[in-house]
Order: sequence, then structure tokens, then C-alpha cells
Amino acid sequence: MRTGKKRNVQIYNPCKALEFNHQAVDDLFLFLDEAASHSIPTGDLSLAFLDQEAHCQLHADFLDDPTPTDVITFPGDPKEDLAGEICVSIDTAYSYAKTHTSDFSKELTLYLVHGWLHLAGFDDLNEKDRQVMKKQEQVYMSTVETNGKVPLFKYLPNE
Repeated sequence: MRTGKKRNVQIYNPCKALEFNHQAVDDLFLFLDEAASHSIPTGDLSLAFLDQEAHCQLHADFLDDPTPTDVITFPGDPKEDLAGEICVSIDTAYSYAKTHTSDFSKELTLYLVHGWLHLAGFDDLNEKDRQVMKKQEQVYMSTVETNGKVPLFKYLPNE
């Protein structure tokens, strides 16, 4: 973005079991907008933190695939001043973090970075593109972690 104008980040979180500081999430995207060598379109950015059922329904409705996935990204409309929307599955992040004994906050932040990279023009539909995108994820996650921009996410699902 790098226009000096702070991006408006709209957050939708219907899951009462997920807690986080909205400002920390705003700060993550402000940091990416200012520090990254890539950029996403100008305009508002919409984020949706969804449980697995809602995320799978979205996946089915828009991509004809009802299976679980981690991130779904929708491009925005520059005429409407919309950068795009990033929809993440909190249950997928939680399950992955638990299974791999990794940090839930970092996993969910990785999903947000992944969505941001999609809006910046990266894709992962074939193996070559997947490798390029994975490398960019590693670069940006390292930068985000080094600069203390990983938001703290707390999730207490009914298990």
C-alpha cells in the first residue's frame, strides 16, 4: 500500500471461543502494508475468523468443494475501495497446532499472511507456484515474528 494512509481492517469473528486484540490484527496488516516488498490492492480489507462448519460451507458455496481448508481469499473491487477478504478456519489452525505441537497464534497468523499473499498476486494451484508461495510465507512470517507482530490468539473450543 505504502500511501501513508492506514488501511481499514474489518474483522468478523462470530466464534465466542476465539479471543484476540483487534488492534494487534490491524497492526499486523499495517506492518505488512508498510514493510513488505509486495503489496495488495488499496482499500478496506475484510477478515473472517470462521469455525470449520462455516468455513467448509463457504468452500462448498464458492469453490464447489465441501472439504476443510485453511484459508479462502476473495479479491476485492478497487472501484468500491475494497482490497479483498481473507477467511480463515480457526478449527483447522487449532487442530494443526495441536497435532504438530506448534503455536496456535503463529499458525493462525500464517493463514492471515497466506491470504494476504493471495491478494498480493501469489497463487498455489500448481506445485511450482506452491513452492514460491511457501517461500514467501516463510520470509514474511520470519519478518512478522522478528518484529513482534504476531497477534496473540486464544481459542478454547468445546472438545
